Order: sequence, then C-alpha cells, then structure tokens
Amino acid sequence: MAGKFEIYKDKKGEFRFRLKASNGQNILGSEGYAKKTSCTNGIESVRKNSQHEARFECKQTASGKWTFNLKATNGQVVGTSQTYDSESGCRNGMKSVAKNAPDAKVDDQTA
Repeated sequence: MAGKFEIYKDKKGEFRFRLKASNGQNILGSEGYAKKTSCTNGIESVRKNSQHEARFECKQTASGKWTFNLKATNGQVVGTSQTYDSESGCRNGMKSVAKNAPDAKVDDQTA
C-alpha cells in the first residue's frame, strides 16, 4: 500500500488532511480549513514543498520530544508532524513525507 492523504472534518466542522505512510502511520497533519478547496490546495502545497529539504523545520519541544513543520515558499506552515522521541526519528519522518507525498492518493472521507 502506498501513502495516502485523508481529507476529513474535525469536531469544529473544518476540513483537515493527514498524510499516512504505507504502514498506515500518520506522518503529517494540516490546520483546519473552512472550505474543502482550501484543504485540497494544502495537499498540493505539501506535494510540491515536500521535495525541498529546506522547507522542513525540525525542532525540539519543551518536553524534549522532536517535531517538524513543512513550510510553503512564503513561510506559512502547511503541515505538522507527530512528536518523535529522537531527532533521528524526526528526520526519518521528514524523509517519509518527501517519499510519500508526491504520489499519494487522496481519500476524501467527507464525500
């Protein structure tokens, strides 16, 4: 199974997407969007920006865990990872997004 984007609605009724790796693990999540078209535009931004290593930002949280953001060319965050126990795990997550995002199918769970 290849990676996939899932579009879903959160508790507030906003559209969100998550990118899942081939093993089903969530590797990137989005902010909430009022419109589905904005959500699908976010997916396209992840596809494009994930191919540029400089657009990833790996950082340590106050609790000592690691997380990363993927940013668009304008600096806006287009996706945020789960938390990782180590910096190497965080960097592996970034590689997984770069590998899975370009060809990931979209599973629209709101249709």
